[in-house]
Amino acid sequence: MPKPLIIGVDVRDLRLARTGTRTYLEELVKEFKKMNDTGIHFHFLDTFLSVYTGENKLFKWIEHFRYQLWKQVILPIKAYRKDCDIVFCTDNFVPLIHLGYKTIPVFHDAFFFENPEHYGKLWLELYKKTAIPAARRSPFVITPTQYAKDQIARHTGIPRNQLAVVYEGPKSFEDDLPVQNIKAIPADCRYLLHVGSMFKRKNIPALIYAFKKLKNTGYNDLKLVLAGPHAPKKFSDDGDLILKAIADSQLENEVIFTGYLTDAELATVYKNALMYVFPSLNEGFGIPILEAFRYKLPVLAANNTCLPEVGGNAVLQFDPFDPQDISDKIKMVLDNRELRLDLIQKGTQRLWYFSWKKTAEELVLLFRKAI
Repeated sequence: MPKPLIIGVDVRDLRLARTGTRTYLEELVKEFKKMNDTGIHFHFLDTFLSVYTGENKLFKWIEHFRYQLWKQVILPIKAYRKDCDIVFCTDNFVPLIHLGYKTIPVFHDAFFFENPEHYGKLWLELYKKTAIPAARRSPFVITPTQYAKDQIARHTGIPRNQLAVVYEGPKSFEDDLPVQNIKAIPADCRYLLHVGSMFKRKNIPALIYAFKKLKNTGYNDLKLVLAGPHAPKKFSDDGDLILKAIADSQLENEVIFTGYLTDAELATVYKNALMYVFPSLNEGFGIPILEAFRYKLPVLAANNTCLPEVGGNAVLQFDPFDPQDISDKIKMVLDNRELRLDLIQKGTQRLWYFSWKKTAEELVLLFRKAI
C-alpha cells in the first residue's frame, strides 16, 4: 500500500483569531477531519503554551518572539516528527526551514502593503523578513480571490503561477441553533445589518452617515445593527470615528452595538435582519456576503476590491465613498419588494458556488500537485 499523503495543519491561530481568519481555519479543520483516510492523513499541530492577547507592551513583544519561535523552530520539529509531506498555515507565516516537507501558506489579502499604518512596526518587519521569503520558497501560496491574487503578486513579487485562487465558503452555522435573545436588540426591531470587527477599512462611518440620510426621509422605526467587536489592534480600530459619526448624526438611539457574538447569537442576528450592507473599502474575500445569502437577506455591497467578484449579480452595488448613493440604494431595496426577492433568489443561487467542502477538496489537489 502506498504511503498516505501526510499534511500538517498549523492550528495555533485558533487560540487567538476571532474574525474571518478563525472561520477559515475552523471550517477547514472540520472538512479535513472528514477526509482522513488511507490516501491522505492530517495532523493538527498546536502549541502547548498559552497565547497572550492582552495590551501590555512588554508581553506583546514577548508574544511576537514566541510566535516566531513556534513558526521557525517548534512547528518544523513537530512536522518532521510526524513525517509530514506538507505544512499548511492559514495565517500568512510558514517555516523558513524545510525538514523533508514543503510549505503552503494562505495570504488572505495584501493589507500589510496597502495599509501599513494599521500595523505595528515590529509586526511589519517580521512579515517582510519571514513571511514573504518563506512564501517564495513554497510551491504554492493560496489566495481567496482573483483580486487578492493580483494585489499580492503586485506587492510581493511572488510569481503569479505560484499563487493559487481557492474560494472560501460561509460559516457553517448549525441548522438547529437555538434562537438567542440579544439584549442590545429590542424585540420586533426592524434593522439593517453589518457584521464584522470595527476595522478602519470596514468604512462604517460612511454607513452611519448614509443611515442618517435614510432616516431623514422617514423610516422612523428602522435601526442599524453593528455586530462585532472592536478591531484587535489600536492601529486598525475605527471605534472613535464610528462614535463621532453617530454623535454628529444624532443617532445615539438608532445604532445598536452587539459586541462579540456566539454562533447562535450571530445566526439569530442574520435571521432577523431586513438586509445586509457591506460598505468596506478593502476585502480579501468577504465571508459575510455568503452568510447573508445563506439567511436569504438582500445584500448591498461596495463596488470595489473583491466584493463584485464574490457577490456577482446577486448584490446591489454602491459607491462606498458616497453616503448619498449608499442611502439611495438602501431605500431602493426597502421600497421595492420585487428587487428584494430578486436579490434573495440570486443570492441563494450564487451560494452554490461556494462551500468549505469545495475549498478543502481544491486544497488537497494542490497539496498532491506540490508533492
